[in-house]
Amino acid sequence: RYYVQTQMGNQGRSGNGVRDLYEAIWSGAIGRIREVHCQTNRPIWPQGFKEALPAQPVPETMSWNLWIGPAPTRPYNEGYAPDNWRGWWDFGCGALGDMGCHIMDPAYSVLQLGAPYSVECAEQEGNSDESAPNKSHIVYKFPTRTVNGESQPAVTLHWRDGGLTTPRPEDVPEDEPIHDTLFVGEKGYMTCKTYGGEPTLLPKKEFEGYETPPQTQERIPDEDHRGNWLNAIRTGKPAGSNFSYAGPFSEVVLLGNLAVRSSGRLYWDSEKMEVTNNKEANELVKKEYRNGFDLDGWV
Repeated sequence: RYYVQTQMGNQGRSGNGVRDLYEAIWSGAIGRIREVHCQTNRPIWPQGFKEALPAQPVPETMSWNLWIGPAPTRPYNEGYAPDNWRGWWDFGCGALGDMGCHIMDPAYSVLQLGAPYSVECAEQEGNSDESAPNKSHIVYKFPTRTVNGESQPAVTLHWRDGGLTTPRPEDVPEDEPIHDTLFVGEKGYMTCKTYGGEPTLLPKKEFEGYETPPQTQERIPDEDHRGNWLNAIRTGKPAGSNFSYAGPFSEVVLLGNLAVRSSGRLYWDSEKMEVTNNKEANELVKKEYRNGFDLDGWV
């Protein structure tokens, strides 16, 4: 409402790879898609703690109160700051919060998935009230939708981290790498790296002689994510990951953590921003800000 130009820091949104994916998938290269798998090697920092860390002296150069911000007060420990905050629920969102907006973006944007109707944690190890798990497998269910004037099938998206990996399809040879995202189509597969990079059709033998479709998606000069934001500021044309896009997408990603911290399958009403079948999970959707850090009068 204040005409501020925004951009979330998932830089793959400005890359050519996600545009190459879009053009290949919507030209029908692998047919209709009902399943997507995403994986990451994170966490590469400590997680899975059962209790808070013991108190240590606060460094003289640090304002611990400001660092804590809106989170509940706790004693300082170097295991929280500066780097390992990601693994603590009071400060971060674990492996999913660290990499989900990078790795899930190609699927979310290219397939135009919208909000899921359910999410469930199929497997996890080490989750506690304090800390995110060492590993997790989360399953999102997205409904049918209309894209480019055509009805598209429901999609199941799997997220795996902490050493859990995408199962290799039987018809994809062992020497053909499966990267961070795998699209499963009726006529084959596409895989891409973390930021949508190096999209590849699999199995390669089945796509010998494949002709790259015409470019229909506008490219970002030099694939420069910050430049895309600066251009939005100069021209008023919204950046590719402006908050109107990034907000709903972040909602989708973080629903996975809601599932990790709850039990059973959660049914989600995006319009009301609430879980419809689990009161305990609903209590995690919003949190109380510490006195002095609330948003009253700011939003």
